[in-house]
Amino acid sequence: MKTIAKDILLKCSGPGIFTFSGNLGAGKTTLIREMCHHLGYKGDVTSPTFSLVNEYSTGSEVIYHMDLYRLKNMEEAYDIGIEEYLFSGEYCFIEWPEIIEPILNDGHWQVKIEVNSEGVRKIDVSKIPRTTEIS
Repeated sequence: MKTIAKDILLKCSGPGIFTFSGNLGAGKTTLIREMCHHLGYKGDVTSPTFSLVNEYSTGSEVIYHMDLYRLKNMEEAYDIGIEEYLFSGEYCFIEWPEIIEPILNDGHWQVKIEVNSEGVRKIDVSKIPRTTEIS
């Protein structure tokens, strides 16, 4: 995962929003941990399942690590100040982002992790532009 984390950060160059999708146990938190360490964070990186947001500082950068699995609706996302994080200009690593997809910035990075029956991970990274529906 260390090499993959480094490759993702090199490809994506600079702070931004990264969403992580995958089944439970797919490796989302593990990949985020390696990305934080590659950015220079020396402490423990744990899933913010109950706190919803963990903040890590490298000394020169701030990283927000979110786990939105427990949120039931967009109102709860606004209650935790989601917009302040998204528009901070800092790294935002978001697990279970589905509830906030309507307000994600243009050009966020989507990381999809799939694990096959043999336990082999396939990781797909793509830049997702925000689309506008016309009715």
